[in-house]
Amino acid sequence: MDAALALADSVVAKYDDELVELRRDLHRHPEVSWHERRTSDRVAEQLERHGWRISRMPRSGVIADLGEGSTTVGLRADLDALPVPDLTTDPWASSVDGVSHACGHDVHTSALVGAGHALAEVHAQGLLRGRVRLLFQPAEEVMPGGARHLINHGALDGVDRIFALHCDPSVDVGAVGLRTGPITSAADRIDVRLEGNGGHTSRPHLTGDLTFALAKITSELPAVLSRRMDPRAGVSVVWGMLRAGSAANVIPDRGLASGTVRILDAEAWASCEAVVREAVLDIVRPYGVTASVDYLQGVPPVVNDRISVAMVASAADELLGLHHRTEVEQSLGGEDFGWYLEQIPGAMFRLGTRSPGGATFDLHQGDFEVDEAAIGYGARMLAGVAVNALASA
Repeated sequence: MDAALALADSVVAKYDDELVELRRDLHRHPEVSWHERRTSDRVAEQLERHGWRISRMPRSGVIADLGEGSTTVGLRADLDALPVPDLTTDPWASSVDGVSHACGHDVHTSALVGAGHALAEVHAQGLLRGRVRLLFQPAEEVMPGGARHLINHGALDGVDRIFALHCDPSVDVGAVGLRTGPITSAADRIDVRLEGNGGHTSRPHLTGDLTFALAKITSELPAVLSRRMDPRAGVSVVWGMLRAGSAANVIPDRGLASGTVRILDAEAWASCEAVVREAVLDIVRPYGVTASVDYLQGVPPVVNDRISVAMVASAADELLGLHHRTEVEQSLGGEDFGWYLEQIPGAMFRLGTRSPGGATFDLHQGDFEVDEAAIGYGARMLAGVAVNALASA
């Protein structure tokens, strides 16, 4: 292990307990998308103590810069919590009703703060071979997400390469998951609204049978896309909300189907909206109702650059030890880190959060738990990847 990596490793070890306490504080006080002001304050105060140059973003979010030179590496963490009740019984469980860090963003933020402490010491010792920018991003959990907000405010200006991590409860703590190419999928939001003249269920032939048409949308649209889109693109439509009617014997005059469209392939993502709009109109045409489609392109796939993944792998081998990294499959989950990678090369890696032999929790669930040793491992990895990327420039 070279001197800069060894120093970063030792600094994180010194702050391990403090980083766990930071994570617990953030977990107690979760904030939903675009409201992460307290979280931003905590991040800023931590980094200012270590010499980082702080820029506060409008609404919420923090950008921090350190170092000198012509090469800049970016590291990103997301700040927001979810509107999901905390079902854990930990002493640091959420104090905000109906809101919790059920996706581990408190871990991401604490790990990046730890990496910031380590990199500040590497810089102070004259071992940092360039500049590092930390992006503490708001609103990852909403579409189209806070990544574009930060990009529009210059977050990537001058940045050559960017990295991020994400909690993975299927990987044991102390290990990381890597993948070259797409590691997440595109995720879009779709709302289909139907309108008709409504009527009595005894006379469907005199009405537009809106409920029947809505049912056809929910079953037929996925079927149409399976034939109109390349099956290798992995297009998946899943409905999360259906609304129509208030009585068993009344055909309603309005209805709504809302869901998500997830797509493995970036090229298919670009063409999917047009196919969806055409298909919806064709499906409802025989039933005497009208349809309108609100289609929001949410996030593109996160496509990891081969060279960036190699930098992550090298850091894992040196900091975690050989055989502590694994290949992971592409997820159908969406992540707005993909917007950064449409601009510059980089990579996202999975951070193991499962206690060996322990339970496997699911993301976005109120009982989500992490092995808090993951925070220190994440901090080491983020600092190590930055050191490796600057050394390779």
